[in-house]
Amino acid sequence: MSLVIKVPPVGESISEVTLSQWIKKDGDYVEMDEVIAELESDKATFELTAEKAGTLKTIANEGDTLEIGAPVCSIEEGGQAEAKAAPAEAAPAKAEAPAPAAKADDKAATYASGTPSPAAAKILAEKGVDPATVSGTGVGGRLTKEDAQKAEAGKAAAPAAAKAPAAAPAVKAVIPGSREERREKMSSLRKTVAKRLVAVRNETAMLTTFNEVDMQPIMDIRAKYKDKFKEKHGVGLGFMSFFTKAVCEALKDFPSVNARIEGEEIVFNDFADISIAVSAPKGLVVPVIRNAESMSLAQIEASVIELAGKARDSKLTLEEMTGGTFTITNGGVFGSMMSTPIINAPQSAILGMHNIVERPVAQNGQVVIRPIMYVALSYDHRIIDGRESVGFLVRVKQLLEDPARLLLGV
Repeated sequence: MSLVIKVPPVGESISEVTLSQWIKKDGDYVEMDEVIAELESDKATFELTAEKAGTLKTIANEGDTLEIGAPVCSIEEGGQAEAKAAPAEAAPAKAEAPAPAAKADDKAATYASGTPSPAAAKILAEKGVDPATVSGTGVGGRLTKEDAQKAEAGKAAAPAAAKAPAAAPAVKAVIPGSREERREKMSSLRKTVAKRLVAVRNETAMLTTFNEVDMQPIMDIRAKYKDKFKEKHGVGLGFMSFFTKAVCEALKDFPSVNARIEGEEIVFNDFADISIAVSAPKGLVVPVIRNAESMSLAQIEASVIELAGKARDSKLTLEEMTGGTFTITNGGVFGSMMSTPIINAPQSAILGMHNIVERPVAQNGQVVIRPIMYVALSYDHRIIDGRESVGFLVRVKQLLEDPARLLLGV
């Protein structure tokens, strides 16, 4: 008796998934609850497990898009029989030794047994000319010596004629380098990301404002306390925790940046669920740090490490990627100097971090070299005014350039 395994429900808003990979192959014996395939939705990757032990019979193929409830495979009872030894391959038959090439005299004897004269037969045998292709002029059509000589001359002329140069082909332009193309089907995640990004650009009044942050104070703190911090909390002290903490403080002063539009209403949040944009193997994902406003730097760092690790291993759950109120993305890890990040709908704003570069700046009337990071805030102008967007980014800048404010809340 066989059991058909179907695509399970994986979320309220998900109606279809893509069969991204078969972990087990057709005909394999599988144990109950063993992972047999990976399913990919527009939000995450899920594991499909065997609901009973038996032999796997695949129905869908890798890359197929399947609706919820569609059959993926079946499990047949039985299996796990020991593989029978493959029959010994029959010893290859010995190749018969090739017959030795006939000598010219032997060929001549063969030819002489027919219509050629002995002299003609010898000439034809030495030159490899078939007597049947030569017309004889002797009595009864017998091939004479002269016929054999003429036939030999004719044969020699044939290759020469064959070697006559053909008409030169038209000269084509030679383009160096490869001209090959490669096509790949878009994953469900990539298709969804593409649709959402285009929708955001078309459906929001998106605008970006920029500022710069002197990172020296934070770099000094990290250099001074990073070893003790790691020893006490078990995690490193990175830039993301400072930025997350600064954002949470700034959101308290500018609540519209932490709000969203639903129909004709504005929904304000009295908490900060910070989405962290992470580049995963299958595309961009944004896991969420819940109630980041109540976390310490160490707790934020631990959450970032955990979520980033799950993203790289495609182990994030739907719950871990939904419900954020504000997003932080760090293009600086890839060397980006400046960019205009796109809002992560239905949120209303996103903060972009960039690389840190030593630049000459004016400080107290003198030019000094400081580690500067450009930051960008993209926001929905329908809900966030210019005063609020600029004020929010300035507040973040103040908190980062004077980290004591993060501890004192001033």
